[in-house]
Amino acid sequence: MTTATWNGLVVAESDDIVTVEGNAYFPRDAVREDVLRPSETHTVCPWKGTASYLTLEVDGQRNRDAAWYYPEPKDAAREIAGRVAFWKGVEVR
Repeated sequence: MTTATWNGLVVAESDDIVTVEGNAYFPRDAVREDVLRPSETHTVCPWKGTASYLTLEVDGQRNRDAAWYYPEPKDAAREIAGRVAFWKGVEVR
């Protein structure tokens, strides 16, 4: 089982992980929606497409843009459709 933990809370947990470029992508339904906040941040990857970001909020603490996903990944990255990855101090184990 792979978990993503931030600020002492497991924010995602699944045994269905897709790893791309060293990042673990969790199924969206394995991520706690109650700790996710929308973000206006977007980045573009030439082969994956446009990423959208999410801010984590746990116990009043915010980790801005700590999660990302590809709403419409390019064909080369279709395996990460509907999945979320983490960084910025989120511990994935």
